[in-house]
Parts: sequence; C-alpha cells; structure tokens
Amino acid sequence: MNANKASKKTAKADKAEGPEAAPEAPVDAAAEAAPAPEAGDPERGAEYAARIVELEQEAGDLRDQLLRAMAETENIRKRGERQIEDAHRYAVTGFARDILSVADNLERALESVPEDQRGEHELLQTLLDGVTAVQNDFLNALSAHKIERIDPTGEAFDPNLHEAMFEVPDSDLSNGTIAQVVQPGYKLHDRLLRPARVGVAKSANGEAEPQVDTKV
Repeated sequence: MNANKASKKTAKADKAEGPEAAPEAPVDAAAEAAPAPEAGDPERGAEYAARIVELEQEAGDLRDQLLRAMAETENIRKRGERQIEDAHRYAVTGFARDILSVADNLERALESVPEDQRGEHELLQTLLDGVTAVQNDFLNALSAHKIERIDPTGEAFDPNLHEAMFEVPDSDLSNGTIAQVVQPGYKLHDRLLRPARVGVAKSANGEAEPQVDTKV
C-alpha cells in the first residue's frame, strides 16, 4: 500500500514538473472584423475625380476673387492718394475766388487815371506808384500759391478759358482772335477759377465764329 501511494505521488510530481503548455496567441478582433480590401471601384473613382474637379474650380474662383479684391484695393488706395493730393493743391480755391475782386479793384484804380495825366501831378504819381507796388505784391502772392492770371489779348479764343462778351467787327485781327480783355481770368494750377471775359474779333472774311455770350 505504501509503495502504491509513493508511486502515485512520484507520478503527480513528474506531471507537475513537466513542460508548461504554451499560451494561446491573442486574437485581434478588429482585424477579424475589418473587411478585406475591395478591388478597384469605378463608381467611387468617378466620384473622387468629380470632387477633385469641383475643388479645383472652387480654388480657381477664390483666386479670381482674391485678385479682383487686390486690384480694387489698389484702385481705392490710388484714388485716395489723388483725393488727398487734390485737397492740398486746391485747398485755397474758395479763398482765391473771394480775393480776385481785390485784384480787379487794384486794376480799375490804375486804369482810372489816363496815361497822359499821370506825370502832371507829383502827388497823383506817387499814389499811382504806391497802387502799382501793391498790385505787384498782390500778384506775386497769388503766383506763389500757383494762382495764374489769364490775359489772352491777341490769342485765339478758347471756350475752356475765355468767355466771349461781344464781337469786334472790322478788326485787323484774324477771325476768332481776342481783340479786347474786359476782365482777366485766373486759374489755380490747372483748374480754372474764373474765365477771362473778352471781346472777339470778327473779320469780314472769317469763316468760324465763336459763340458769344451776350448775358453780362
């Protein structure tokens, strides 16, 4: 009996000391669940190609919009610069028009004294010299601010710069030439402040006649 028990214990010990069974490899459930890659799908490829064309078209439209926006921004910038420049150049326009009457009055004061009487009285001559000096200083001040006097005697009539008040018939000047300046004009830079009021020659053989404004 004891021998049998010992043999059984030895058999159990040998079985316990034997090589352990290898563990089973873990199973990747996600890999088993993933479907096998399909072969080429023509419909899906056509959808992708159409989507690429659509995206390229959208990109082209956005690029065009960007270029137009940049061009418009540049135009706005240039327009703003021109407006600022014009504001500086023509800032004195209203003031210049208001003081033109001063120039007219100085000129009338000088023209009121006949040439043949200017040397007869010393006091009168002194007064005329003073008025002439004031007129010269005044015109120099206008010139310093780019205000130019227009005296077109003997020039061709230009409706952009001159206002015809009357016609001078039987003139030795060619037809359409300014024979007399009633009131000089002025311009600021290249902008007309006031047209010169003139009388225009009308010769007997002239062909073209300027439009004369008879309203004073």
